[in-house]
Amino acid sequence: MKNKLISLEDAVARIPDGASLLIGGFMAVGGPNRLVDELIRQGKRDLTIIANDTARPNNGLGKLVVEKLVRRVVTSHIGLNPETQKQMISGAIEVELVPQGTLAERIRAGGVGLGGVLTPTGVGTTVEEGKRKVEIDGVPYLLEMPIKADFALVAAKQADLYGNLTYALTARNFNPLMTMAGATVIAEAEDILPVGCIPPDAVMTPSVLVDYIVAATPR
Repeated sequence: MKNKLISLEDAVARIPDGASLLIGGFMAVGGPNRLVDELIRQGKRDLTIIANDTARPNNGLGKLVVEKLVRRVVTSHIGLNPETQKQMISGAIEVELVPQGTLAERIRAGGVGLGGVLTPTGVGTTVEEGKRKVEIDGVPYLLEMPIKADFALVAAKQADLYGNLTYALTARNFNPLMTMAGATVIAEAEDILPVGCIPPDAVMTPSVLVDYIVAATPR
């Protein structure tokens, strides 16, 4: 086991232009906001963002959209970010809208190695366009493909130096799922603790899934 704590600058420097990023959070609650700000500072471009939403223009990962650093978004809704809508209409950003539960299951499927997810959500709507349909016991389902990404950027309440993580209340949201589906996982933690300070039964994401830890506040 090794100490996985690195500087914010070094963590984001490992992310190349054009990378695909799973970003945790729900309207920026439980989102890795310091990592997002550093992506902007380093000028990372042509990013594919997979997230529950695109927050607001000056909030959370919505700032990436405002700075025109995003090429593609896979998300559940963009209704509170008019800048995302504007760029989608102009063709500057490609947006794939996915029902929220389906998005979560596709990420989970990517993380645990499933070949896809069967769901009735979207059958008979525009969601089914271009997708395979499977009938089971007379009920139609859509085959939704798993989601993986080059990086997962998540926010934790606590991390120990090995990378074991806990989350606070609803800030847990998409974060644990995304740690399973990112090829490289960078966790931004509010509290960084010595190994052994997080009881084993309290660990929500085990260290084996986490590659790097950064502090949520400057150290």
